[in-house]
Amino acid sequence: MKWTIAMTQEELKRKTIIERAIDKRITQKEGAGLLQISERHFRRITARYRHQGDLGLVSGHRGKPGNRRLAEDKREQINKFIKDPLHKGFKPTFMMEKLEEYKGIEISKETMRQIMIAEDIHEAKVRKKKIHPPRERKKQVGDIVQIDGSYHAWLEDRGPKACLLLFVDDATSAVLGAEFTKTESFFAYAKLCKSYFRSKGLPKSFYSDRFSVFKVNTGEKEGMTQFLRAMNTLGIEMIYASSPQAKGRVERANQTFQDRLVKEMRLRNICTYQAANAYLPEFIKQYNRKFAVLPQSMGDNHAPLDTSLDLDFLFSVHRERTITKDLLIHYGGKTYQINTKRPPQNLIKRQVLITEDEKCVVSAYLNGDPLDLILIQKQPKVVKVVSTKSYHHHSYTPPVNHPWRTYGKKINGRPIPST
Repeated sequence: MKWTIAMTQEELKRKTIIERAIDKRITQKEGAGLLQISERHFRRITARYRHQGDLGLVSGHRGKPGNRRLAEDKREQINKFIKDPLHKGFKPTFMMEKLEEYKGIEISKETMRQIMIAEDIHEAKVRKKKIHPPRERKKQVGDIVQIDGSYHAWLEDRGPKACLLLFVDDATSAVLGAEFTKTESFFAYAKLCKSYFRSKGLPKSFYSDRFSVFKVNTGEKEGMTQFLRAMNTLGIEMIYASSPQAKGRVERANQTFQDRLVKEMRLRNICTYQAANAYLPEFIKQYNRKFAVLPQSMGDNHAPLDTSLDLDFLFSVHRERTITKDLLIHYGGKTYQINTKRPPQNLIKRQVLITEDEKCVVSAYLNGDPLDLILIQKQPKVVKVVSTKSYHHHSYTPPVNHPWRTYGKKINGRPIPST
């Protein structure tokens, strides 16, 4: 009877060395050294080769299921779990964690990845050729805080898109502040800054992109945004990234939040951004516990916030206006009358500071003192009634001898007469 024996290159090498030892061309000790095994094990496989021939060198596990293979009932539970519509979009690591949390089944991340690939639930990631070497972290907490906003369908089909503002520490990758807002605006960042400053203190610098809230991009060298004005007042340096990779810590946090936070809110059936903001502190604690790292130095570079500082005033929109001779101030398309008992000549042509808060409340200050303003309501003009006859346009054709026809034309250097 003929049969075929499949042997690997390693097994063929063993066969050659064992035959040389059997023929006394090398010693068993030398053969064991060539195969990098013990002398005792070399004698064992030599005896097996003499008894079974080539079949004695072939692995007995070939063609059989592995000893570490998942049991069929366990594999069936995992397949049922990963195919649940509630877990759509889960990646291998997060799926593995939720499988252990909800079902008590512990498997490795790679095993989960292979199962999801086999079930066409996950695609293997193709590595990008372009490499961006990581920037060295700062040594202490509060040296640099990376800030960014991420528009995303955070509630999936349960609500509209929104923007998540994130403050990430450069030294530890810990999230120091986060909030869902409708838009990425000055007042949105102002609200989160006030909460962050009151709880953590003032960082040395903010690292942001070149969004118009942070930087004037119209070519004006001395232009200053409202956010930059507030940071200069607080002594916080603004650093602008030239690419998304430069502020990679907050960008990676955005990706993780878009993956995990969306699914956590789906599991908890969170359908409003008010409920999402209420859940954020709990999620941030879990995120920092899992992904934050220890800083190189255990100090904290956050400066204490001066309690006498009025953050609401600081994070209002600040503009300058000139008082007219009638003691009026024009701002935002509206006119305000100054109500004062001071002589008018003391106020005319003076520069005043106009502030507007998030609720569109306008205030005016002269040398730091507030002014009493009265909004002047302008009455709309009466619409002029137009006769319907004016809608009929009568065409007019100039005559042949009209001066318009010979305007600018000359014969022998002399103008053509209009007659």
